[in-house]
Amino acid sequence: MAIATFILFLAAFVGIGLASVRVSRGTGADYYLASRSVSAPLAGLSAVATNNSGYMFIGVIGYTYATGLASIWLMLGWILGDYLASRWIHPRLRRAAAADAELSFVGLICDWNGAPQKGLRRVLGLITLIFLLAYTGAQLVAGSKALHGLFHWPQWCGAVLAAALVLGYSSVGGLRASIWTDAAQSVVMMVAMGVLLHSALGAAGGLAGAWAALAGVDHMLEWFPAGLAWPGPAGAGLFVLGWLFAGFSVIGQPHIMIRFMALAGDDGLSRTRAWYYSWFTLFYAMATGVGLLSRVLISDPGDFDPELALPVLAQQLLPPAGVGLILAGVFAATLSTADSLVLSCSSALTRDLPATASERLSRYKGATAVVVLTALGWALLGRDGVFAIVIFSWSGLASTLGPVLVLRALGVDVKFRNGVIAAGAGVTVAICWRLLGWHTTVVYEGMPGILAGVVSGWLARTRRFGNTRLST
Repeated sequence: MAIATFILFLAAFVGIGLASVRVSRGTGADYYLASRSVSAPLAGLSAVATNNSGYMFIGVIGYTYATGLASIWLMLGWILGDYLASRWIHPRLRRAAAADAELSFVGLICDWNGAPQKGLRRVLGLITLIFLLAYTGAQLVAGSKALHGLFHWPQWCGAVLAAALVLGYSSVGGLRASIWTDAAQSVVMMVAMGVLLHSALGAAGGLAGAWAALAGVDHMLEWFPAGLAWPGPAGAGLFVLGWLFAGFSVIGQPHIMIRFMALAGDDGLSRTRAWYYSWFTLFYAMATGVGLLSRVLISDPGDFDPELALPVLAQQLLPPAGVGLILAGVFAATLSTADSLVLSCSSALTRDLPATASERLSRYKGATAVVVLTALGWALLGRDGVFAIVIFSWSGLASTLGPVLVLRALGVDVKFRNGVIAAGAGVTVAICWRLLGWHTTVVYEGMPGILAGVVSGWLARTRRFGNTRLST
């Protein structure tokens, strides 16, 4: 029954994606931007489904299982930072997109106000392609973990299945197929998480019983994360500030920002924001609740993988049909992000990296297939956790593209040299920060990465670096 329910939902997702072909216009603008005709509700639901991803089902629940109540600061900081970005950056991005025929996010920020920077575009396209591929691989890993945890299928099986489904409808319908399926997947994700939260609360004896049980587990009800360089309120404040930058880092995520470029008209931005944040906040809160409850309902044998908390909890609490629903929710989250990432990678290969951008739809679809196969290989060979890969890819993209976009929004003229310096300084600082382990003890690496990139790019307008004068 569980497998039948799961297959039924997957068939529905594929059917919706393939149905989008009926309104396809057969152009590059339609394949990568849905002809800029996406309605506000669809844009909001699609963006939130893409943002939530397998990271929310697998990564956040696992992180909360291991960290406890202190993980709530991650949620609050992330949503606040995301909201601040939507108020400041998104309107400017919409205006720039309306005045430009560019089809890729990287292309738009390198062609701001009609001043193309082809060299900068290739550099940014290459860096973002690497992070996007890692990100895509993490989504396929999330799917494989869910299938392995629920049905004990081989680890590779879920990754192959997710890759096949994404390739099936994304290569045919492009962004419109992704957005249509995202809307359906967001509903399935919300229902699945709500069902699991309700069942877990009942099994834990309601709110009072759950709170009492959590009080008996070390560190579960501590308000401040353990292991910070500065314990107490000061460390927690810095922790929240870091995750605020993680939320703000949405401005560097091509697979999410492209939805706002595809939005039909500027007047739909506020309605898109309403759909996006209502669903985002509710879903994130439920995921955090499930993570906390899983700690008291799952016995920890010592070598338990926290990222398997959701499938294990579902098997304990739900009937077979419910297990199938949960697995469909996880796969919905995986697919909704993976298809968007795949299209962003395809756009980088065909629009950003070549000296002359291709205008042939067959090349767009061929690039999509190459990206899916590459990401699948990455997923099958990779061994890192979903949470770690997603957070690192997220910060890498934010530290590369975020500084350039912030400089653009501030009205700074970005040329090749100061643009490369901004992106290079940002991503280098973020990577070094993580390698030094400061992302767990001091602050999330996206914060120093973005700040370093913005400051470096701004100074490079007029300052001398070595014997070369970098100016606008």
